[in-house]
Amino acid sequence: MLRFGLCCIFIDEPVRFRIFTAKSLSTHSRPEQFERISQICLHNAENLLKAVNTVARLGIGAFRITSPLLPRYTHPEVGYTLQDLPDVQDIENLLSSAADFAADRNIRLSFHPDQFVVVSSPDPSVVERSRLELEYQAMLAERVGAETVNLHGGGAYGDKKTTLRRLRRIFDSFSESVRKRLTLENDDRVYTVRDLVPVCSDLEIPLVYDVHHHRCNPDGLTEEQATELSLRTWEKAGREPYFHISSPKNGWEQGDPKPHADYIDADDFPDCWHNLTATVDVEAKAKELAVLKLMRDLSIRGC
Repeated sequence: MLRFGLCCIFIDEPVRFRIFTAKSLSTHSRPEQFERISQICLHNAENLLKAVNTVARLGIGAFRITSPLLPRYTHPEVGYTLQDLPDVQDIENLLSSAADFAADRNIRLSFHPDQFVVVSSPDPSVVERSRLELEYQAMLAERVGAETVNLHGGGAYGDKKTTLRRLRRIFDSFSESVRKRLTLENDDRVYTVRDLVPVCSDLEIPLVYDVHHHRCNPDGLTEEQATELSLRTWEKAGREPYFHISSPKNGWEQGDPKPHADYIDADDFPDCWHNLTATVDVEAKAKELAVLKLMRDLSIRGC
């Protein structure tokens, strides 16, 4: 009933994604840039297909795709479109193959934009860059069959209520492709489940409940209550819920509990999740090893 998700990269399996910097392209002509970009995008598309094959072989039910699968796609100086790339047909064929394989094996795919994507910023230039990045990820999501692009609320900027009203307004400027995939997640510093549920209700989008963030940034809700509120948003959308799980690197009693541990302590897995039909993304430094260990640990406990 539960499926577990791997986030972005592997630690042991031979699947690797490549990136590049804008500076590394700066001395090349635009056609030369397109050639170099194309080679890296082709490599990443090949490895996405490897990734979905690998998680299927390992029995992992979901995969979060790395945001820079097409690196620097929206960069103001070296940005590009797929049609600019010499290998566009091969890249698109590989993305389509990954989508078909994931659908055939019932592997759930998602995206989680990087921290610089802050659509609630009071700075219009930040909002515009964030919007472009979301549109890029939604374009990729269309091609690979990913149903979710998950986002944090961003900073408070001195007034959380005003900031969240700004987020509501900017939502209407997104394309339908973004709007139908966008989810919000509670974070470990600013926005709690209690903060985000009204926004999710107003925008009719799901809430991804991160239990580790909730423990670091409590809001008076129990884990059972927060889970139920999250479930309602997913039920309204007619989609399988997403949750996130992680454990603190230094334990709950020593130092800052926010940094993630290599593995998940099975005691950190909420009891109220055991009998749900849901996807649980495992956010741990040991990547696929952590996912597999948590699956074994919960199976041993009869969960």
